[in-house]
Formats: sequence, structure tokens, C-alpha cells
Amino acid sequence: MFDKPCHLPVELEHRAFWAIKQLIMTMNEAGSQWKLQLQELEEIWNDAYENSRIYKDKTKAFHDHAISRKVFIVGQKVLLFHSKLKLFPGKLRSRWIGPFVVTKIFPHGAVEIQSLTTTKVFKVNGHRLKPFYEGFSINLSGKNASPRSHHHLANITSV
Repeated sequence: MFDKPCHLPVELEHRAFWAIKQLIMTMNEAGSQWKLQLQELEEIWNDAYENSRIYKDKTKAFHDHAISRKVFIVGQKVLLFHSKLKLFPGKLRSRWIGPFVVTKIFPHGAVEIQSLTTTKVFKVNGHRLKPFYEGFSINLSGKNASPRSHHHLANITSV
């Protein structure tokens, strides 16, 4: 009894073989379905990465557009932002000191400036500087002065 092979009836053996075959097919289908889901997940991840990169580029372009590019030349007069922390700063007091003269321009935005009053030399960040515009003078005696400008100034001074 122990050494003899056990034979199942043919119909029962066929059903067992069919069940095993169906199980293997469903496992293969599940594996292919799982692979498809992984591919879809990877596509979603790639799309999200691309969208975040596009968003970052657009945000950077928007913010960089608002930044004013300052180009200084040697000999130009500039004002320096006074960033010292004051306990009670004056509301109407200007935070810009100067004028200074640009003596040297370094790479990466550093600028060497010289004070006009004390002749001291400072090396500062270019973001702390802005151009100094001197007062405009009106030339009324020149060729380009129109009779209207004389009349307008006469009205202003008589008031």
C-alpha cells in the first residue's frame, strides 16, 4: 500500500489540473496588472516632477523680473543703504547715506566705494547701492529755452 502510486480518477485529475492552470493564469494576470500599475505610478510621478519644475521656473522668472539690475561704472556717484539697527529710528529719516564714488567693481556683485567727505574706502555688496542723481539745472538762457518756459517761471515766481 505504501509503495504503490495513488491514481485519482481521470475526471478529478482533470479538474485539479484545470484549477492549477487557472490559478497560474490569474497569478500571471495579477503580475501584469501590478506591472501596469507601477508604470502608471511612475508616469504620474514624472508628470508631477515636470509640473513642479515648470512652476519653479515660472516663479523664478516672475520674481527675477521684479529685481532691478544695477550696473555701476567706475567714477559713478552712488548712495549706500544704512542698515544699522536703531532703537528708535526716525520715520522720515533717509536710510541712504552718501554720496560715494565707485572706485572698483569686483566680480559677483562686490563694489569698492570711496566717501567724498572722509575719503575712506569701503568694499560693499552691490545690492546695498543705488545710483545718486544730482539735481537738474534749468538752462533758461540757452537756445533750447522756449518763451513759454520763461512765462511759466515768471508766473511761479510772482505767486
